[in-house]
Amino acid sequence: MTAYFDNAATPWTELGDGIRRKVVGHTPELMSVLVQFDQGAIGSVHAHDDHDQIAFVISGEFEADVGGVKKVLRVGDAFVAPRLTPHGVVALAAGSTLLDQFSPRREDYL
Repeated sequence: MTAYFDNAATPWTELGDGIRRKVVGHTPELMSVLVQFDQGAIGSVHAHDDHDQIAFVISGEFEADVGGVKKVLRVGDAFVAPRLTPHGVVALAAGSTLLDQFSPRREDYL
């Protein structure tokens, strides 16, 4: 683990279907991840058994679905999905980016 995140030196991990991510930093209890979407890319509705998640809109625009309630989120907006809560997004603009935060960290991202 390092104390600093160097965005320019950290490559994106391609996830497919117009979605990519960069792990910003983590401790055992917390993880922050940038997730960038092409326009129209879908983060399918899913739920986490072991993780709470907050997703903050850094750029672009998303239609979010949290617990079956849909809302358009713009820069500065966020959603909170406690563990077991179904959630997903559709990117409404090119380069739409979320800062996802997980507690505890996602071991599968390391």
